[in-house]
Amino acid sequence: MARENDHMPQSHEYDVLIIGSGAAGLTVALNLPTHLRVGVISKADISSGATLWAQGGIAAVLDSDDSLEAHAADTLAAGGGLCHEDAVRHTVENASESIRWLIDSGVQFTRDENEQLHLTREGGHSHRRIIHAADATGNAVSTTLSGQAASRANIDLLSRRVAVDLITNRKLALPGNRCVGAYILNLDTGHVELFRARFTVIATGGASKAYRYTTNPDGASGDGIAMAWRAGCRVANMEFNQFHPTCLYHPHAKSFLISEAVRGEGGVLKLPDGCRFMDRFDSRGELAPRDIVARAIDHEMKRLGADHLYLDISHKPADFIREHFPTIHQRCLGFGIDITRDPIPVVPAAHYTCGGIITDERARTDINQLYTVGEAAFTGLHGANRMASNSLLECLVYGRAAAADIARRESDIPAPPPAPEWDESQVRDSDEDVVISHNWDELRHFMWDYVGIVRTTKRLQRAKHRVDLLAREISEFYSNYRVSNDLLELRNLVTVSDLIICSALQRKESRGLHFTLDHPGLQNEPEDTVLVPTTYRIASP
Repeated sequence: MARENDHMPQSHEYDVLIIGSGAAGLTVALNLPTHLRVGVISKADISSGATLWAQGGIAAVLDSDDSLEAHAADTLAAGGGLCHEDAVRHTVENASESIRWLIDSGVQFTRDENEQLHLTREGGHSHRRIIHAADATGNAVSTTLSGQAASRANIDLLSRRVAVDLITNRKLALPGNRCVGAYILNLDTGHVELFRARFTVIATGGASKAYRYTTNPDGASGDGIAMAWRAGCRVANMEFNQFHPTCLYHPHAKSFLISEAVRGEGGVLKLPDGCRFMDRFDSRGELAPRDIVARAIDHEMKRLGADHLYLDISHKPADFIREHFPTIHQRCLGFGIDITRDPIPVVPAAHYTCGGIITDERARTDINQLYTVGEAAFTGLHGANRMASNSLLECLVYGRAAAADIARRESDIPAPPPAPEWDESQVRDSDEDVVISHNWDELRHFMWDYVGIVRTTKRLQRAKHRVDLLAREISEFYSNYRVSNDLLELRNLVTVSDLIICSALQRKESRGLHFTLDHPGLQNEPEDTVLVPTTYRIASP
């Protein structure tokens, strides 16, 4: 029987294929020479993904009282000993030039009464160095860059397309270690299309959707990391995630953050019985740094078997609450919670994937002509967002570096070889979608329970057993089904969850946000956790 909108899948050929349309992917596209044909694909709308929702700003030394040395020192201090100094300096030294490029591209940053760029200071930064567009910097960057890309004749913006797998020489049984494109699912037609390219860039963001609670959009399912791993790229420090300590707990709220300013203005954290607990974890109580707060909440939830804890500011005058937190007040009211009288149910939420695909300062991976930029990459700037506003900066700096490297090498790289179309002859439509949704739910629950902030070896081993069962089931059961977005995301989430678990089992210490009850101390020398796939090849032409 013919399927709705059924027609033959298309084939595409580009000089550069960019998978992901956030700040990182669009930065690459807009810095490439205009004679190159560029395809940018996005799961949803082009202006979607994590960049669109970034509230803070972008860090750079833009004030005469500040210095590159100070920015580098602050970043190294925030990195828990895991930042590579060369990566930090590379990022910091290229920051101001990246900001100038954004301004020249049309991003309207907030200015003071003298029309000078308004700079703020955020946690971990010793100076005012955060350039911003009110409290919606990500929105300004995303919409401006996507508008610029739409106006370029050499750039095709292709939405509602989901990457399935990378195409490499190894997969084509050809010599060498080269990426030559990707198979991409067109959500509108339901067909998998062939995209051949001389260069491919992964800019797919992080893997926060592996956890039950997350601050990121639905697309953050680790697609790029999983694809690169399957293709033969090493990954590093996948055990580290950044968590926002207080996300609203409500079945219909999805991901609504309760600002840390609530604690700053006197909000107190409470157990279900109404008792406070933060003083047991830090002398600063609720004013402790976010990592400590998130760790304490997670520890108490697991100890008690509680679904959530409470953040209570109802002891403050109602007018004060409505004046200082009008958005939070209104949003909570929509769920039947009056924060002038009731405590707010909260949980920590996965916020930023600190590890990823190993890259160099030009954003190159272990596979030739394959680049990774943004949250999907491990640059050595350990979890760029561990110090606020370094994450968007990392997207810009490494995106521009990738574009420069492609421009330098493009005359030497031949057209991609022929590749077979995706074979759909043996597949059938799934009648078991409920099983996909249940597996997804199970994965996110056990990742939250066993692989969250506070860990034990036993919990990690249980999680490893469960993720192995899921991986086997997907391989055996779903291999006959037609590819769908839900199936792809489930497969990728299982892969990245396995990487997170294996990395966590290897780390025999408690560093950064994560605390392992079996290994509460620090090792003398911090080391990266590097995982090597069976498909890894030593660098070759």
